[in-house]
Amino acid sequence: MDEVEVVVAHRQRATLRVGDVFLKVDGDPAHADVEVRAMALAPVPTPAILWHEPPVLAIAAVPGRALGLLGEPSAASPEAWAAAGAAIRRLHDAPLPPWPGRRLDDVAAELDGECAWLLANAVLPAEVIHRNREIAGAALRPWKPVFIHGDLQITHVFVDGDRVTGVIDWSEAAPGDAMFDLAIVTLGHEERLDDLLAGYGTDVDRDVIRAWWSLRSLVASRWLIEHGFDPDAPGCEFDVLRSRMREP
Repeated sequence: MDEVEVVVAHRQRATLRVGDVFLKVDGDPAHADVEVRAMALAPVPTPAILWHEPPVLAIAAVPGRALGLLGEPSAASPEAWAAAGAAIRRLHDAPLPPWPGRRLDDVAAELDGECAWLLANAVLPAEVIHRNREIAGAALRPWKPVFIHGDLQITHVFVDGDRVTGVIDWSEAAPGDAMFDLAIVTLGHEERLDDLLAGYGTDVDRDVIRAWWSLRSLVASRWLIEHGFDPDAPGCEFDVLRSRMREP
């Protein structure tokens, strides 16, 4: 009998693995609904849906391994990163999903609120927070919406050799800023941005990608702390924020 592996678990959701089946349990059924709809629309490899009985979504494992892990150097080849970039480009060129994305005003309000919390709780030096808030401002501009994954962490892209075999965890998919997806997949792996863009294309705004590195790290930190994760682990969000202090 296959053992049950807890992949991730916190107050909002849990993911279990039993053999080649992943069971995603989410307290908000809307997340699974978006995931199912997004995977049906996305022009990139996605996991097979085995069954869906709220609050549980069962999906098949995808072959290969994750592009990398946050906090560790990526062992994937430059060609694998380029293949990931090409897959992301296909997604961004696809028709928009028929549900709304986040509004710019909401993103800005969340950023200000999270920066206030970080300052009030002194989890980072104030100058690190203020500098990254300044950098993050470049992301707060109108964008042309594209079909984005919305949570394109490096662990959500699977490759086998130089081929993308699957992109997982689509519950945040929506119309949004293309630069956001490019920033999230390279968060903590900034040195692989050129490899990614070799497949995606160079018609991007690198300053906005850098801004999203800061913005994402600022707004995610409190959630990570409150759900038992450590943004201060080597190579993770706090290191990303500190690294911005070394830039001109």
